[in-house]
Amino acid sequence: MSPAAVVELTGVTKRFGPDVLGLDDVSLSVAAGEVVVLLGLSGSGKSTLLRHVDGLQMPTSGGVRVLGVDVPTAGGRELRMLRRRIGFVFQQFDLVGSRTVLENVCTGALGRLRGPRLGLPTYPRGLRREALEHLDRVGLADRAFQRADTLSGGQQQRVAVARALMQRPEVPLADEPVASLDPESSAQVMDLLKTISRENSLTVLCSLHQVDLALGWGDRIVGLRTGRTVLDLPTDGLDRDQVMAVYSRVGADASALLTTAG
Repeated sequence: MSPAAVVELTGVTKRFGPDVLGLDDVSLSVAAGEVVVLLGLSGSGKSTLLRHVDGLQMPTSGGVRVLGVDVPTAGGRELRMLRRRIGFVFQQFDLVGSRTVLENVCTGALGRLRGPRLGLPTYPRGLRREALEHLDRVGLADRAFQRADTLSGGQQQRVAVARALMQRPEVPLADEPVASLDPESSAQVMDLLKTISRENSLTVLCSLHQVDLALGWGDRIVGLRTGRTVLDLPTDGLDRDQVMAVYSRVGADASALLTTAG
């Protein structure tokens, strides 16, 4: 692992059975404080790559090191400790619908608390205040005591972002975090994530399929297609046509990507 790398994948291949290849010899090194966008169509390997970073999936071959931890050889306790340092916003919201929005956000801090929590009043007052601050930043402070299952899909996704921030992660991962949001809400959430990453010098990996959003948000774009890396360039000075040209050179389905990203 290079000295400055926080996340490093070396020749990672992931097979789901003999005929399904999730990742194909992927190598990637992410420096501390870097904001990296994984760009590609559904099924390109973005989610699989993210799940390797916190050990939710293990490689068939190749190496994965994150925050100094050799993920494939790490024991259960070491993996649990690593995951406390990684925040993950999934495509699915994974909220407890019968609980309040505020309690759902508070659960993001369970890794730094001792013992189980039975209801919102059992969380420390300072932690509840911190959760409210995160809800305010995602524009949902006024919904704090509302049941999570009464929110719209876009609102639930913002609650999931606030919950991930409660972990105080060193490496936030986001898997299509704005997939169900309207353009205005998408911009607000992405701006929030970027602001927080800059303020706290976080290392961020975020999967997207929208080319324009990726160009305006990340420091670097890593393009994936059918499990392989087809693009790895800084966004500074990069434009949409250049990104699309790379995809055009590597496969006939570039036009499908253009349609999806447009």
